[in-house]
Amino acid sequence: MRFISETTSRRLVDQAMTMETTRQALIAAADGSSELFRVVHGHAADAGNRFSIKSGSTKNHTGLKIGSYWHANGQLGLPCHSSCILVFDERIGRLDAVIEASRANVYRTAAADAWAVELLSRPDSTRLAAFGAGAQAHFECLAVMKMRPISHVAVVNRDAGRAAELVDKLREEGVAAEVKSADEACAQADIIITATSARSPLFEAGAVKPGTHVSLMGADAVGKQEAPVELLRRAELFCDYDIQSYAIGEFQHVADDVRGHAIPAAVNLGDVLAGRHPGRTRDDAITVFDSSGLVLQDLFLAAALLEKAGAEGEVSVL
Repeated sequence: MRFISETTSRRLVDQAMTMETTRQALIAAADGSSELFRVVHGHAADAGNRFSIKSGSTKNHTGLKIGSYWHANGQLGLPCHSSCILVFDERIGRLDAVIEASRANVYRTAAADAWAVELLSRPDSTRLAAFGAGAQAHFECLAVMKMRPISHVAVVNRDAGRAAELVDKLREEGVAAEVKSADEACAQADIIITATSARSPLFEAGAVKPGTHVSLMGADAVGKQEAPVELLRRAELFCDYDIQSYAIGEFQHVADDVRGHAIPAAVNLGDVLAGRHPGRTRDDAITVFDSSGLVLQDLFLAAALLEKAGAEGEVSVL
């Protein structure tokens, strides 16, 4: 069995790799060439320590990703979030590879946002509002800044100290950034991104101006919610995988509206990438992208990491 450590995957991964593997994954999720299975959520004896298992298969890749959150790790000087990808040997069903991929997971999540921004936001978007101030929010901002000429970032977070830390990091990247209230940030934004674990809306629907693009990156379990339902009901909806989005993603909160044909169904972003859907239809439309997290991203990324690590002699055999 092959093994790639966190140290190695962190060194090998980059934005170009995750952009390409995410592109492949989004298209595979949309074109019927893959299967994604029901997400499993669990917890340890301490219910605050949680994990999820996402599994799926494509023509050449079968496996799963385990993501975990251990809430007290910060007190030990360790990251609270971790991620591990397990890949099966297609011929015999045994494990072929185990890849520790915590930092790679941050890159691959931001890559989905980057594609959404590239395909759905207005090209002249310059002002970004970021909800959340953790490592993922930072990477989301950096990804968006590579896709659009962002000149200003407004950071919104309930912890003012952490918000200020993210502002300082963004200023080091050469962009004007400041801490703002939710209403102020949304009113000025051309693009809004959310990277939180919220279970209630982070902003008011009326605060979002026409023409804005919104990327909702945090909802990946029943009950999670970052945006008001009123906004979703008047926006053009896109997602990484519609079935999963309605079950555990942001669009779980409008699933009944879609089933009752009160609003149009969400479009898989892979259909836009493949040219089967135009994406944004009007300059004044509000577009919303929901990322509930595709295991296909992890499987395609695992293949790329294994190829690169193998070429550089960085794969251990257990």
